[in-house]
Amino acid sequence: MVSKSLDNSVQNLSDDNGGDVAIKELVTDANFECNEEGINLQAMDNSHVALVSVLIQAAGFKRYRCDRPMPLGVNLGSLTKVLKCAKDDDICTLKAADEADILNLVYEAKNSDRIAEYEMKLMDIDADQLGIPETEYDARVTMPANEFARIVKDLSLLGESVRIEVSKEGVRFASEGEAANGNVLLKHSEGAITGGRIVAKKEDDEDEEDEGEKPSKSKTKVKKEKDDDDMEMDAEEAPQPDDDGEEEQDEEDEDDEGSSKKRKKKANGSAKPSKKAKTSKKKDDDDEPAGVVIEMNQHVSLTFSLKYLVNFSKSSTLSPKVQLMMSNDVPLLVAYEFGQGHIRYYLAPKIGDD
Repeated sequence: MVSKSLDNSVQNLSDDNGGDVAIKELVTDANFECNEEGINLQAMDNSHVALVSVLIQAAGFKRYRCDRPMPLGVNLGSLTKVLKCAKDDDICTLKAADEADILNLVYEAKNSDRIAEYEMKLMDIDADQLGIPETEYDARVTMPANEFARIVKDLSLLGESVRIEVSKEGVRFASEGEAANGNVLLKHSEGAITGGRIVAKKEDDEDEEDEGEKPSKSKTKVKKEKDDDDMEMDAEEAPQPDDDGEEEQDEEDEDDEGSSKKRKKKANGSAKPSKKAKTSKKKDDDDEPAGVVIEMNQHVSLTFSLKYLVNFSKSSTLSPKVQLMMSNDVPLLVAYEFGQGHIRYYLAPKIGDD
């Protein structure tokens, strides 16, 4: 028996512009393979041009139990219709018995006594698990998912194909149509090209980028100074200075009480800015780089069908970022990570003038 309770992030797969819509336009019927680690799906479209891989980890569910590995063969169009019956804040539970031909879906409202139950017929789909080999890609582009969706949608109005080129200049999307041509160039954000590879630039390196080996020495010095500051700040906050302050206040209670308080106030004030600077620095380091990040080992230029890319881009509701991984004569990988899993699309490049 398989019992699953979905949270809101997993339910996003059934949104109108979510991953489920993109999948059903590529594949009609597919197996959701369930095991103790989670649920995964791998399927190829009828033309064998595109492949989709979905993973929902067991941690993505509030409760998850799978007694033994089993497939759930479903019609993706029917599954989408049933999932749309659930509201965003419903608790969705999926149940299937061993060798059952029915998938039970129960939607429980959090703020009311409403419970909706649905049954969907399962299918016996004879499909082998596809093996996706690990590939070392020559270029990887990380960009906002909504920006990728906008580019492929706009260029699809001009032509049927798009040429994606990754170079030192940036990543370029170009399409040629009968009436008009168009291209969009995205440059790396806050990055510097080093040895054919584009890497993000840190704030500490802005004033040191042209000094040869000096940046590494300067970094070490700054780190040592920070350690010294930490030691001084700890010494000021230790009990010993407070005891000295109390003795001084007792001895000069009438004469130097005001000056003693001023000295203590000044010492405490000097410690606070170092704490603030340390906190803000840590926050800056934890922030993820925004915009477009390009990593490249060599120049890559491939042509793909815009119809497929537009379908892939519908998964932008699952993640704010998308990754494009490319190598010459290798299928393009379009990946969306959504915390408890991922959805990945593989698209074969066009050859010649096709």
